[in-house]
Amino acid sequence: VMTNTGKTAPSMYGPGSRALQESFDSTRLANRLEERVAKDALEDWQVAMVEKASFFFLGTSDLDGWPDVSYKGGIPGFVKVIDHSTLAIPSYDGNGMYRSIGNVMDTGKVSMLFIDFNSPGRTRIHGTAQVHLEQEWLDRFPSAEAVVEVRIGRAFPNCPRYIHNLATGEISNNAPREGHVVDEPEWKSWPEWKEVLPGT
Repeated sequence: VMTNTGKTAPSMYGPGSRALQESFDSTRLANRLEERVAKDALEDWQVAMVEKASFFFLGTSDLDGWPDVSYKGGIPGFVKVIDHSTLAIPSYDGNGMYRSIGNVMDTGKVSMLFIDFNSPGRTRIHGTAQVHLEQEWLDRFPSAEAVVEVRIGRAFPNCPRYIHNLATGEISNNAPREGHVVDEPEWKSWPEWKEVLPGT
């Protein structure tokens, strides 16, 4: 897989994912998604999503490989887009465990999930990160104890079909439930995707 910079990126899929894709006849679809959707930098719509976000979910892992996920919140725009390939995240006062940024210091790898419950929409970001304690970084983020700089390795959207509307409490019409018929998503009818759907 070639990235925007012309470098070859590691596959999005490990052996487990590949085995399941084979079982469910979704290998061609997964390959197409990786080829067409995954980028090594943010697109403009993703920049806008990050810049207006008041929260996101941060995934890290420790040296033993145990994953962790944490809700991170602030005022809209608290995550700064340095450029289309770099983000900066303030780390505010918390419970004193420093699990997330401690994991960043240990492994240097992060994942981020941004969700827009109103549009709806979501995007995932995978990257390498480092923790900054230098004053020049802290000056850019009032009240931050540290700043996490993320270099984006992969950014890709996720289908928003199952995102509920938190403002109204309305459950997504696409959520499967007894006695309810769910419509096929529109994208499955587009030629570039229809030709690689399971069973085609």
